[in-house]
Amino acid sequence: MATGIPSNGRNRVGGYSLQYAGKISREQVLVLPDVPPTEVSIGLKDGKLYQADNLTALLWLRKQSNIRGQIRAVYIDPPYATSMTFVDRDVKHAYEDHLDGAEYVEALRRRLIVLHDLLADDGSIFLHLDQNMIFEAKLVMDEVFGRDNFRNFITRKKCNTKNYTRNNLGNIADHILFYSKSDRNVWHRPYDAWTVEKIADEYPCVDAATGRRFKKVPVHAPGERNGETGKAWRGKLPPKGKHWQYPPAKLDELDAAGEIYWSPSGNPRRKVYFDRSKGIPVQDIWMNFKDAHNQNIHITGYPTEKNIDLVLRLLTATTNPGDLVLDCYCGSGTTLEAAAMLGRRFIGIDAADAAIKATVKRLAQGRSAMGDFVGARARKSKPPQRGQATLFPDP
Repeated sequence: MATGIPSNGRNRVGGYSLQYAGKISREQVLVLPDVPPTEVSIGLKDGKLYQADNLTALLWLRKQSNIRGQIRAVYIDPPYATSMTFVDRDVKHAYEDHLDGAEYVEALRRRLIVLHDLLADDGSIFLHLDQNMIFEAKLVMDEVFGRDNFRNFITRKKCNTKNYTRNNLGNIADHILFYSKSDRNVWHRPYDAWTVEKIADEYPCVDAATGRRFKKVPVHAPGERNGETGKAWRGKLPPKGKHWQYPPAKLDELDAAGEIYWSPSGNPRRKVYFDRSKGIPVQDIWMNFKDAHNQNIHITGYPTEKNIDLVLRLLTATTNPGDLVLDCYCGSGTTLEAAAMLGRRFIGIDAADAAIKATVKRLAQGRSAMGDFVGARARKSKPPQRGQATLFPDP
């Protein structure tokens, strides 16, 4: 298996961006007219909901000194350029998704430019799309946020297996682009819980003296070094093209503590013990956050509603209690409920009457089991438990 060796630079020749009719500069975007949005009463001191075109509303928010540069996280799930009209569970009009091509790309780009300006320097943004426009959006995000601030391309299993009759594979995934405004973004690494089977698989060794489970990992890393980590330790040099992960003095400490495993041929490996693990570090493919797929899951009935546990994970990883969260395509209010549950402040924006109605109901009454929408009567979820932070401190 090939091993990558870190280089001193990215060796980039130059930048690039999408070019299309109607594209305007960042400076032109930021001086477009703003319009004060209509505030919708939700009875919460830690959240604001606005009904408005989100571009003019975002430009207005940018002029509020206690908001600009203060937003810690943005999650947006915009229309997917499907050329469709969406209705809710009662077959009532929800929203139009008719922008496509360059018009769609530029509309999204203008909003991303303003969102970049609204984010705190240690803030993060998540853009949720399907395969239809995700690759164009990646280029736009590189342009607006900087390629070096790209963090992850998360792939989510969105639904159960499909039985397609067309000549293509079943489409069961969508994607989340994760960017930060700088390399100092708030980050609390998420972990999945261990299972008995996974523990045995990942930590197959048992310490004879203590009974503690451990795994053996290399004590070297790619890349040659001329300092301490490139010198011999216990008479051994690191393998060619590599260096020790720790200076020899630190390796001596680990060995004295019984944390170095010596193979029969005399090669050192480090013992990593299971009981020190916080869990399984989350990777970039998510299988357990499908949208509503059985009658007991609690939903609002709004089309394209996302799994709230997915948004809870994103916000928990990139914000702290009391931080300000924004969703300018808030739909049924999933991001707003997640923020409230975590004790974060929030701002939601949407233009659609159906979205505003669904969000207000959700924040006041909670969600209903999916079975409610097909005739059965099931219990409702509780409204979100809210934090005690004040939304807008004096500037």
